[in-house]
Amino acid sequence: MANLPLALTCADYAHVTPLALGEVRPDGIDLTLVHGSLGSWPTRAEMLRRAIHDPAVHGGEGSVAGHVRRIDQGDRSMVGLPIFVLRNFTARDLYVRKGGPIKQAADLKGKRIGMYNWVASGSVWYRHFLNHIGVPIDSLQWWIGDIDTPTAYTHAAPLPKGINAPDKGRFLSEMLIAGELDAIYSPPRPRRYHPTEGPIIRLFPDCRTVERDYFRTTRCFPPQHLMIVKRDAWVTNPWIARSLTDAFVRCQDRFVATQRNFPYVSPWLDMEMEETAAVFGADFHPHGLEKARHEMDAFCEQAYRAGLTSRRVSVDECFQEYLQS
Repeated sequence: MANLPLALTCADYAHVTPLALGEVRPDGIDLTLVHGSLGSWPTRAEMLRRAIHDPAVHGGEGSVAGHVRRIDQGDRSMVGLPIFVLRNFTARDLYVRKGGPIKQAADLKGKRIGMYNWVASGSVWYRHFLNHIGVPIDSLQWWIGDIDTPTAYTHAAPLPKGINAPDKGRFLSEMLIAGELDAIYSPPRPRRYHPTEGPIIRLFPDCRTVERDYFRTTRCFPPQHLMIVKRDAWVTNPWIARSLTDAFVRCQDRFVATQRNFPYVSPWLDMEMEETAAVFGADFHPHGLEKARHEMDAFCEQAYRAGLTSRRVSVDECFQEYLQS
């Protein structure tokens, strides 16, 4: 029997290279991985948009927040797979004005925080991190808007009462520099960021130490994007859920083995991988439901507490079809 052709979108993460090149192949599937290039943020957004709306593909990279919100709304048009192509810590994304009033975490209490999106996956984990460092979410004044340039949002949602938006044509970075905001939370680095010279700097210059502490305390390496498949593709061939998940597991294993055997991406990559494994264990970017259950449970809880879902969505609901496959 011929393999089933499937096309999925995904950003150009290095760790999916073995699948993109065909060195790893899902059992029973001829996979085409439609990917972005140059690590472009607009291209990443395009991959997320196409996964849901492009009839030429069968799914692809999707937002964890978007998936949980669909489940909450009773929309099961997309099948979630426990393949977490994007995980990222969030202390590094917290920026302040050089010479401004925010010097440490405690200084954030009651302040004006700009954030790129109210309902995106990263914004959920930002709230989770603020809880971790002892900053009450309800003490903050929120401003939601573009950081430096206009953005085509993949998470369009009306802002709740009491949440602010900048005037048309204004960007959060310039508001921070002008002293109209005290900090901003942004996944892409603001254009005027410089680690020492500013005018925008990180609140936590040694973000690695802060993020290690966060992981040791919460056991969360925040999953932000997962792979999703359109329901009509899954319902006729439910076995693809397990086949694709297994392939991404093998892909990740192959990628990590390559980095360990040929550790020359950066001058100290081999030491970096040893150090990372000492904190996380050998499998530091895991796929699979049980390995991510604790993190997904924390995400669903935080999304509910933030009012982004009407109820506490369960982890099994998010992966119901996968569990049935």
